[in-house]
Amino acid sequence: MATTGDGKAAASAFVYVSNAEDGDIATYRLESESGALQPGARVPVAPMVMPMAASHDRRFLFAAVRSKPFSVVTLAIDPRSGSLSPLAHSPLPDSMCYLSLDKTGRYLFAASYGGNLVSVHDIASDGHVSAAPLQVIGTGRHAHSVRIDASNRYVFVPTLGSDAVFQFVFDGESSRLASNTPSLALVKPGTGPRHVIISPDNRFVFVANEMLGTVTTFALDPATGLLAEVGSASGVPPDAKLVPGVVRNSQPGRDSERDIWASDLHITPDGRFLYLAERTTSTLAHFGVDAATGNLSYVASTPTEKQPRGFAIDASGRFLVASGEKSATISVYAIDAGSGTLQPLAKYPTGRGANWVEIVTFD
Repeated sequence: MATTGDGKAAASAFVYVSNAEDGDIATYRLESESGALQPGARVPVAPMVMPMAASHDRRFLFAAVRSKPFSVVTLAIDPRSGSLSPLAHSPLPDSMCYLSLDKTGRYLFAASYGGNLVSVHDIASDGHVSAAPLQVIGTGRHAHSVRIDASNRYVFVPTLGSDAVFQFVFDGESSRLASNTPSLALVKPGTGPRHVIISPDNRFVFVANEMLGTVTTFALDPATGLLAEVGSASGVPPDAKLVPGVVRNSQPGRDSERDIWASDLHITPDGRFLYLAERTTSTLAHFGVDAATGNLSYVASTPTEKQPRGFAIDASGRFLVASGEKSATISVYAIDAGSGTLQPLAKYPTGRGANWVEIVTFD
């Protein structure tokens, strides 16, 4: 293991990028001091491998395959080299666009855009995902992500086509989701809630809105798990001249060249800065986060890979890695500790249809 300037052992971090069109996952070692990437092997998985999630103990990487037969692949992570070894394939009930785990690491949640559903699966100690789901629940139109809060009790599912965030209560003993009361947090029609993240202090829930390029802040009630809208901030570059988007392919013949088309969002580990990817302008929007209120302040947008589908921030909060579905490279940025500004560092080759980025760090 490498050492830092003061002689202490440096953490090992590995970056994984799923390349949907090539059907593989590219691997890289992230240098903890410089942010440089050392490309490793590309591991064949299956056509349309897309969303990924790492186990909390960092032993396994789970990757969803969105071509038939729909499945989740478990890959073992070598803690020294970061290399991946496929272990198992398990069926999924539909084409899943998002994966996440509960806080115990025992259960895998998955969301289906086309199937309008979420599912819960058991994860065995050896990383195998249960062949049959423990639960499948219908949602509104186009469920796009699923995440649980830090208490491991409350689960949120934005549904892009229904302009609603579904609110669930999770019972870790019975491994079942149940609708909270009320079951929905509604947003304005035409917003398109897509991806959801939760602040490190578990006080706020942030939702990326695909069709408006905004991020909505919700306050999370720790006693009930219910969301209350705080406000929204736009991440569309002011000079972009874009128009509100629509659900993709819902209006045949529509010219979508100038449609807003936001995708992923992430927050730094200290909760101070939040970033949103916008695909039409190929930019990453940077927001400051008010720790007291959760309100967001737009700062700037940084050019990134063409049509950015996914990105990730490393555990130290120092680096951001972004991919683009129409780009042959991925980009690494340094995050300024004081301002959150992104400084481009370097680009590295990757595969076709790069869309999801996962970073796994070993102490």
